[in-house]
Amino acid sequence: MGLTSNTVLTLAIVAGVLLFVATVWFWPRLSGRTWRAVSGRVGLLLATQLALFSAVGLAANKSFLFYGSWADLFGQETELGVVVDHSAGAKDIKVVGTQKLDVPGGGRPAVGGQIQKVVVAGEKSKITSPAYVYLPPEYFQPQHAKDDFPAAVVLTGYPGTAENLIKGLDYPMRAYKQAKAGKMKPMVLVMMRPTVAPPRDTECVDIPGGPKTETFFAEDLPKAIGESYRVGSKPQNLGFVGNSTGGYCALKMGIHYPGTFGAVAGLSAYYKAAQDPTTGDLFHGDKALKARANVLASLKAKAPSHTSFLVTSSRTGEGNLADTKKFIAGVKRGDRVSSIILDSGGHNFNTWRREIEPMLIWISGRLQA
Repeated sequence: MGLTSNTVLTLAIVAGVLLFVATVWFWPRLSGRTWRAVSGRVGLLLATQLALFSAVGLAANKSFLFYGSWADLFGQETELGVVVDHSAGAKDIKVVGTQKLDVPGGGRPAVGGQIQKVVVAGEKSKITSPAYVYLPPEYFQPQHAKDDFPAAVVLTGYPGTAENLIKGLDYPMRAYKQAKAGKMKPMVLVMMRPTVAPPRDTECVDIPGGPKTETFFAEDLPKAIGESYRVGSKPQNLGFVGNSTGGYCALKMGIHYPGTFGAVAGLSAYYKAAQDPTTGDLFHGDKALKARANVLASLKAKAPSHTSFLVTSSRTGEGNLADTKKFIAGVKRGDRVSSIILDSGGHNFNTWRREIEPMLIWISGRLQA
């Protein structure tokens, strides 16, 4: 559970209420002057105050984003920044590190593939953002040296980190195992968070006078991927997937950029841009821009273009079920839509882990090398 998640804040509030009730309930029993009674009163008061201050602190941090993660709060984010050259001729993707998969022989890229830590510099948006790129073993094998590979952009939710896609949701390992089992094609995965202008949640919108996040994901990133890796340049070569905010972005990209992304998947996606203290004013009164950020309204206006969509929800436990059904009903003939509807789930990693492998198999069937 992330530092800025609603779940953590709710738990802190509930803990404070329960401790207050416990203090009132047990106070008569602890009214004596024995060391046990005094220790009990002090303990209850301290625990109640701690829960109260934690709830207030979490609420303030959620509103103003002083810290984006637990690691940031406890000073564990010590990685140095990377200097990126924006001069003419500089590469849009710069590799700054590599890591292996934890599989037998994984130290050899031709056996286990490779995860590259990169920095992406957007030519049009002027946004620079870190990412991780998973390259499958086949990418390094001599017999595939001239082959192109399908690729998918993978976004986490807000305010998640790209590392969550590797450590929490296991995208590279899942893709490795499914490809090895012959259930999906070897695929390049470009893993990022949607927060490319931190700490602001820009909702993949080109904000007037602000970050051009939509331009970054829709134009700069595909160009950078195509120029840096053996990935085709047609929509059937590139997909876009994500969970929560990332899922919303994925669906929006599929609707507005069918000439770039041939298949998109939104896991627990919502269907219009959030507007809260973390986003600020996204549209500055521009009604057309606000309408563009509404997925269901944009889908209604979209011309069929052979785009494949996948949406997910749960019959109980998720708040997006009704809108997910509207999205499914709104996809016109000429496009294709699929869904994963669990009996029960939630807006959490456990639910998305149950959806990732079938989603990878699905998108592999929609994309080509």
